[in-house]
Amino acid sequence: MNHNTPLSLRPLQHLDDCRQRVLSAAQLKAHGVNSAALNEQCRPDGPWQQLLPGVYLLHPGRPTADERLHAVLLYAGRPQTRTAVAVPTQTTADEPHPPQAAPQVPYANAMVTGLAALALHRFVSVPPLLSLDRIDVMVPRTRRLRSTGLARLVRSHGMPTPQRISGVPVAPVPRALADAVAQLDDAGAVRRLLTEAVRGGHCEPAAVVRELNQARLLTRPHVIDAVDSLLAEGRAIAEDRLYEMVREYGLSDPLWNVDLRLPGGPHLGGVDAYWPDEAVAVELDTRAPRHGLRPELQEESDGLEWAEYARKREHLERLGITVVHITPRKLRESLEQQATVVRTALMASADREPAAYVMVLPR
Repeated sequence: MNHNTPLSLRPLQHLDDCRQRVLSAAQLKAHGVNSAALNEQCRPDGPWQQLLPGVYLLHPGRPTADERLHAVLLYAGRPQTRTAVAVPTQTTADEPHPPQAAPQVPYANAMVTGLAALALHRFVSVPPLLSLDRIDVMVPRTRRLRSTGLARLVRSHGMPTPQRISGVPVAPVPRALADAVAQLDDAGAVRRLLTEAVRGGHCEPAAVVRELNQARLLTRPHVIDAVDSLLAEGRAIAEDRLYEMVREYGLSDPLWNVDLRLPGGPHLGGVDAYWPDEAVAVELDTRAPRHGLRPELQEESDGLEWAEYARKREHLERLGITVVHITPRKLRESLEQQATVVRTALMASADREPAAYVMVLPR
C-alpha cells in the first residue's frame, strides 16, 4: 500500500474493544493512513465517519455508547500517538491481515463528568448514555480546545483523581454532580440527583455541598432548596444507621438526641446518643459548608467549626464523659467497626473515675 492507495477494510463486527474502532488522525497517520486515504474512507457512503475533529469511527452506522465516550476522551485527552493501536490493514483487497489486540489508550488529563459520569456511576435518575446529546469531559483550564459536537468541555483549575469504570476515567460523584447541576435549571431534576446521591450511598451530603460551593452554585435558589433537602435527608439517613448499629449489634439502648447541661450551670451541647450510666456520648459529624460562602473562605470556616467542636468535646471529657465521634461515611462503610468502638467505650467506663453529674434534657 502506498500513500495514494485507499484502504480496503475487513468488516469490523468481530472487534470487541471500542478502542480499536475509534481512532485519532494522529494514530491513523502513525499506521500509514494519510489524508487522502482518510478522506476516501470518510466519503458519504464510505466505511468510516468523523465523530469529532481528528477522531474517526472505523465503521458506518450509529456509534455505541462506549464508542461515543471513547471519542470524547480521545478528542479531549490527546493520547500518546506512539501507543500501539491495531488498525485494520491488508496487502491486497482480497487477503486482509487480522487486527492485533490493542492495549488501553491513555487519556492525558481528561475524564468524563456531568450526567454521563453519573450514568456510569449507575444513577437511575439520569438519561441513558446514548440519549445524551452531549458528553461532558473535564480538562485542565489551560487546555487549548473548544467544545464541539457531542463533546462539551468542562475546564477545571484542579483535576480530581478519576475513578475507573470499565476502563473509562470518570469524575468522582460529588464533582460529577456539581458539573451536572451547573447545566440544569429544573429544580426537580436537581433535587432528584442530589437525593439519589445520598440515598444510593454514593457519597455524603457534605462532599456534595462542598463541590457545589466550589462551583459557586449555591447562589441559585433552586440549588439552595435542593441542598436544604439533601442535608435533612443525609442527617436522617445517618441517624437511621446509628439506630441500626445499636439494634443490630446488641448495644444497650441510649437516650437519643439529648442536650447535656450542668446543674445550675451552662449548656454543654447536644449529642445524638447518650448512655448516662456509663457517661458515654455519640456525636454524628454531619457538618456541611455554609451556604453562599466564598470557596476561598470555606477552609477558614471549616477550621473554626472544627475548633468549636473540639472545645465542646474537651469540655465534656474533662467532666469524665467519653465522646465517640462518628461520621456518616463510617456508619455507611464500617457499621460493625463503629459498634465495636462504642462497645469498647461502654465497657471501659468501669475502669474510669465517676463522671460529673449532668442534666439530660430532650432537644
